[in-house]
Amino acid sequence: MNIVAIVQARMGSTRLPGKVLKKIKNKYIIDYVIDRLRICKNLNNIVLATTTSEKDNILEDFSIKKKLNIFRGDENDVLRRYFYAAKKYNADIVIRVTSDCPLIDPWIVDRIITKHIDFGGDYTSNTIVRSYPRGLDVEVLNFNALEEAFKNANKKYQREHVTPYIKENKDEFKLQSIEAQKKLKRPDIRITLDTLEDFKFISIIINHFNDLYFKTEDVIDFLEERPHLLKINKHIKQKNIKE
Repeated sequence: MNIVAIVQARMGSTRLPGKVLKKIKNKYIIDYVIDRLRICKNLNNIVLATTTSEKDNILEDFSIKKKLNIFRGDENDVLRRYFYAAKKYNADIVIRVTSDCPLIDPWIVDRIITKHIDFGGDYTSNTIVRSYPRGLDVEVLNFNALEEAFKNANKKYQREHVTPYIKENKDEFKLQSIEAQKKLKRPDIRITLDTLEDFKFISIIINHFNDLYFKTEDVIDFLEERPHLLKINKHIKQKNIKE
């Protein structure tokens, strides 16, 4: 099986424009996403899926310097972008990752991929029930399920967010929900990047560690010793996918 992580990224963010190229320790946010995914043992390929908009030319330049595969597609129909990216790179299994998650955990990604393969279903994710810290979202889906969604999803939010059609049609697809256990069960922690407060919070975490090989458990230990840090972005509300 060809297992491909597709990372969606664009420069046009409504709340924090250009966030994927903001820097922490002389590395871009998108660098952290890609470099941490490259630690994964279960991935055969990583693809940056950006748009055909001129403002995203800079992300193509980034991918060339990074020796990273790229696909450019529809700016608003992200489902279409994912489908054709997966098709171009012959993916049997697609891992959906967003570029605003610089602390994506490669060990969690590998674990969920393994559970998906063992389960033998269409879609496996830790987002069906929110139990992990936000920013560790992993969605694993078979190419056939992606193709069905691409052909049949007809609502704007279903096209913009890739997987709602699959999650909303439980009779058509075999779904598996992965929920956090023990220390990892911290849905109150927000380590995704949407605002300047998020950027400040994530910067503090990244600056604390010396390399990329820290796990989410290490982040939680760090925050439990400094609970005041959670107040930095605790008030930030995630946009509803239907907004």
